[in-house]
Amino acid sequence: MGNLFDKFDRLDTSLNRWLVANSIAILRVSLGLIFLAFGAMKFFPGLSPIEDLATQTTTALTFGLVPPAVGLVMIAVMECVIGLLFVTGRFLRVGVWLLGAQMLGAMSPLMLFPGELFTGPLYTPTLAAQYIVKDIVLVAAALVIAATWTGARIVAEPRSMRSTLPVKVAPRVYGATRSENRSASERVRRSEDYRNYAGARDRGDPPGE
Repeated sequence: MGNLFDKFDRLDTSLNRWLVANSIAILRVSLGLIFLAFGAMKFFPGLSPIEDLATQTTTALTFGLVPPAVGLVMIAVMECVIGLLFVTGRFLRVGVWLLGAQMLGAMSPLMLFPGELFTGPLYTPTLAAQYIVKDIVLVAAALVIAATWTGARIVAEPRSMRSTLPVKVAPRVYGATRSENRSASERVRRSEDYRNYAGARDRGDPPGE
């Protein structure tokens, strides 16, 4: 029995390494495909189940200045652009900012039309409200992807399953402190100064020139 558990433990560790290497990319592409699909649906009248609420929200947010049909096309274009940026991984920072703006609009009906979205017993949410609330997961996924902007990464630290079962394993965040950043900058500056000095010495330049 112990040998079988050890084999499963090795399989679990191998799977963990694979997830570390690929999970962010899978999350990014999946999120992009979701936005592409939802955006494409809005180009065809009557196909999106949230079409009426989307046009109603656009009208409210623009104070009626944007016609409902035009507003729906704008949303469709924006969601498709977000989807393409996430799927390709190009201009990802732009994609995340667009997603943040789009999510503000997409979740605004919870504040604009609460009487229409929470009509069940004890103010339980309607299907449309549940459709909107699930966007919290999309925002959380985008935040994870956004963390990769400046080089954040998941680091594999394999531990046996037996050792982690009884404890709560919290994710570790690796990053330099301010003092470490200053030390690194000082090392870079000193290295550059030494290279300049060595170059001047090799050329026979007088000191200080």
